Amino acid sequence: MSTSGGQKHTYEYPRPALTVDVAIVTREARPRVLLIQRKKDPFAGSWAFPGGFVDENERLGDAARRELAEETGITIADLEQLYTSGDPGRDPRGWTVSVVYLAQVDPDALKPVAADDASAVGLFPLDAPPQLSFDHAVLLGRVRARLADRKPD
Repeated sequence: MSTSGGQKHTYEYPRPALTVDVAIVTREARPRVLLIQRKKDPFAGSWAFPGGFVDENERLGDAARRELAEETGITIADLEQLYTSGDPGRDPRGWTVSVVYLAQVDPDALKPVAADDASAVGLFPLDAPPQLSFDHAVLLGRVRARLADRKPD
C-alpha cells in the first residue's frame, strides 16, 4: 500500500506468507549442514533448515538472523541471499514464499542449542542429509550448486 497526497492505494490480489530459511555449511573436507528437527506441525519430528516467518516491517536478513538465533542459538552476521522458493504446494499451510540464505562457517565456531520451534539441532554431511521437510531437499541442491561454483578448478 502506498500513499500519495493523502490517498491510499491498495490492490486486490492474493498475498503469500513470507518466510526465510538459513543454510549453515561448515568449511571442512566433508562439509556438514546445520539442520533442526521440527517441534511442531507441519512435519513435526522431521529435519529442516532453521527458519520461519518474517515479521511485518522486518528486513529479510534480520529475519534470517533472528530465526537462526531463536532456533539454534547461533549468531552469524554475514549471510548471503541464495535463492527464493515459491512453488505452489511447497508448504501445506498455504502459499508461502521463502528467501533462502547461506553462510559458510568454521565448524569449531558452531555450538548450536535447540530452542523455540526446534526439538533438536544437528550437523549432517552435506552429501548425505536425512530426509528433509517442505522443499528443503530442493533448496539443499541449490546450496550444493552454489558451493560447487566456488570451488577452484
